[in-house]
Amino acid sequence: MQICTTRRKANVKLAFAFFLSLLLVTAFPVNAVTAVKQVDELEHPWGMVFLPDGELLVSERAGKLRRIQDNSLLPKPVSGLPEIAEQGQGGLLGLALHPQFAQNRWLYLAYAAEDDDGYSTHLARGRYQDGALTQVEVLFAATPQSFGGQHFGGRIAFDRAGYVYLTLGDRGERDNSQMLENHAGSVIRLHDDGRIPADNPFVNTAGAQPEIYTYGHRNVQGIALHPTTGQVWTGEHGPQGGDEINILHAGANYGWPVITYGEEYGGGEVGAGLTEKAGMEQPVLYWTPSIAPAGMTFYTGDKYPGWQGNLLVSALKFALISRVTLDGNRYVDENRYVDEERLLEDEIGRIRDIQQAPDGYLYVLTDESDGALYRLEPGS
Repeated sequence: MQICTTRRKANVKLAFAFFLSLLLVTAFPVNAVTAVKQVDELEHPWGMVFLPDGELLVSERAGKLRRIQDNSLLPKPVSGLPEIAEQGQGGLLGLALHPQFAQNRWLYLAYAAEDDDGYSTHLARGRYQDGALTQVEVLFAATPQSFGGQHFGGRIAFDRAGYVYLTLGDRGERDNSQMLENHAGSVIRLHDDGRIPADNPFVNTAGAQPEIYTYGHRNVQGIALHPTTGQVWTGEHGPQGGDEINILHAGANYGWPVITYGEEYGGGEVGAGLTEKAGMEQPVLYWTPSIAPAGMTFYTGDKYPGWQGNLLVSALKFALISRVTLDGNRYVDENRYVDEERLLEDEIGRIRDIQQAPDGYLYVLTDESDGALYRLEPGS
């Protein structure tokens, strides 16, 4: 495993200290956790949101939205969802609550939908109450459509200004990620009602899709708002290696497939084999080999001593949680990490999402045909 910063002039002593700390953390974990199963019989669960009244909603990729109350899975799924197509990695994906959900009841859904030209990622919202969605409206549909089954993206987040972000993937057609005339391989930003913000970076660019906020992504399946800076962070699947954590900057190009720290499946360079190029962003950190990062969150509670401000990333390939310690909240000019601790590796299965509950505990979902919801109990 290699996890790397973007600093090119690293101090040798600091590098050695980091390597030593990583070995110590791996050998003697001081913040170990235990995963305690709360609910099972979930079919490939993908995302979750905690409601103010204590109810938990969990999306299943096959198209059902499940209700959990008092650690019990209710037999009847939520009614009133839009028409959802399960296609490969696509289906019912990410969930998010409007910042004023307690007053307006708006629940946001990312999902795959089909039309005559194939499948694409959609964003919809509906008013949720007592197991039913009403007033459902589609806010966005990505173009182009494709009959492929990979790289739908599908995470949703709101920033502090109330804008909503939807992550997308390249749909397996990698060159589209560098083309502003389509949405593939981008992160889009909208007003909460689907209107396009007037200050989106490509609103006045001829031929560009005005919803695009950033581009040059491969498949973004993690998103989280930093609790101190308010910046939007994302997690992205590389090919074979080169998974990335990025901070979004308006109009920025994150390089795929021109630059990557990964390689083709089976070996070999991607394109010209570049890892950096002028005008293209470097990741805050990357993993080689891939861990297949999925849902992620910043920890702000008090249940796990010393974790405040840490980035928690769920991972599919190595079936683990990556806990990344960051350096002193310096996230504008000094995007650095300190170390990584790997938790639950190969203990409970492929981990699709991790989120913090209102009570400060962390919950995870396993991506299995008989998937489960677990609560992480802090160790000594």
